[in-house]
Amino acid sequence: MNAVTDNPPASLERLLLVQRSAFEAERYPSVATRRDRLERLRRIVTQDESRFVAAIERDFGHRSAHETRLAELYIVGAEARHAIRRLSRWMKPRRVATPWHLLPASARIMHQPVGVVGIISPWNYPVQLALAPAVAAIAAGNRVMLKPSELTPATSSLLAELVSASFREDEFAVVEGDADIGQAFSALAFDHLFFTGSTAVGRKVAQAAAANLTPVTLELGGKSPAVFDATADFASSVPRLMVGKLLNAGQTCIAPDYALVPAARLDEFIAAATATVHDLYPQVSTNPDYTSIVNARHFARLTGLLDDARSKGARIMPLGEAGAGTDAAPRRLVPTLVVDVTDDMAIMREEIFGPLLPIETYSTPDDAIARINARPHPLALYWFGADRGHRERMLRQTLAGGVTVNDTLWHFAHEGLPFGGVGASGSGQYHGEHGFVTFSKAKPVYAQSRFAPTRLLYPPYGRVFERVLALLKRRNG
Repeated sequence: MNAVTDNPPASLERLLLVQRSAFEAERYPSVATRRDRLERLRRIVTQDESRFVAAIERDFGHRSAHETRLAELYIVGAEARHAIRRLSRWMKPRRVATPWHLLPASARIMHQPVGVVGIISPWNYPVQLALAPAVAAIAAGNRVMLKPSELTPATSSLLAELVSASFREDEFAVVEGDADIGQAFSALAFDHLFFTGSTAVGRKVAQAAAANLTPVTLELGGKSPAVFDATADFASSVPRLMVGKLLNAGQTCIAPDYALVPAARLDEFIAAATATVHDLYPQVSTNPDYTSIVNARHFARLTGLLDDARSKGARIMPLGEAGAGTDAAPRRLVPTLVVDVTDDMAIMREEIFGPLLPIETYSTPDDAIARINARPHPLALYWFGADRGHRERMLRQTLAGGVTVNDTLWHFAHEGLPFGGVGASGSGQYHGEHGFVTFSKAKPVYAQSRFAPTRLLYPPYGRVFERVLALLKRRNG
């Protein structure tokens, strides 16, 4: 195990030194070495599926086994396979065309590992959001230290056990511990620090990393809108919205956080959402497909959002049976629509991270765009409709980390697309080759020819220099 207990700062520094020394001895791991490490990581999620399902179940109180297998284990396995198959192409230096005035020199870009990468992962997807960044960092040739969330201790312990059984501590190590250890971890002089979590904690992580000038990738969150155009087909689009909203009981950083619906179609939308939830999750309190809120503190925070909205005039519309969330159904929060919301309600200011869906109405596409742009840039944006012009205007006039059109979440699952936020929803990106690049130094290499004419620009400056400079200006003017 790699748990840090006595004197955490010293233990963490020791582990960092071990990994840095190993990196110094192998600064550019071969394709074969990297593939071997990626395959070992892939086997962790394919050979111990049942143990991960059980551990996450213990941490959440109840988590749908199907959601764990799909959204956690499958995603990591697919990411690792994608990297294994494409690694040799990613590592190949890329030739860059040389401008005429620098000929006959040549140029290329090579990607080098940066060293030791630190990863701080959250509780909501405690396997996927821990190991998917590790796939990218290992593919890029780095050593990795992972600090998983203390809010999912059973899963963190299992990760530590399985990683230590498959990797030497100088290759990939898991550090268990509480928030104090997490704080000490973020203050280490990593060569790159990757954090997934809330915007508030992300600010602290960035400040700690800044003391070491450590580059950071921040995968945060925010209020991701789902916009329904007047041309949207509610029969197909509302189920897609609600599946994305209620996966993991809404405890997903790219879950739709609020819906923007044409005012004239509000009642139709509510009816479609109500029918969809009754079909997807009958008997919420005992439904094995519906996940619990991770702990009592988050459950209380979510019910507090509802109480605040109700007190300020919102209509609260539970879409499930009474009694869910009681002792008979621990922390099962009924899917709930919140109608007639206003900007002064906490539910419209905070990221929800639960199965509550505020509904905001709008009059024109430009009205919807203005509402989105009045808020911090979201991590995701979802648009439903058939009008191509309205869709393109929404895409061009708003800024979001990523977009799925006529569905939710799926841009995250595409290994060829970069995933990351913008502004308050994060900085940097990963997935597939984009993750390989994030954890690499793209090093430019310029190879001068023995016949280079640059000697014509050497001092002492005079008539030849002026003629050559005039020629360059004419050709590039």
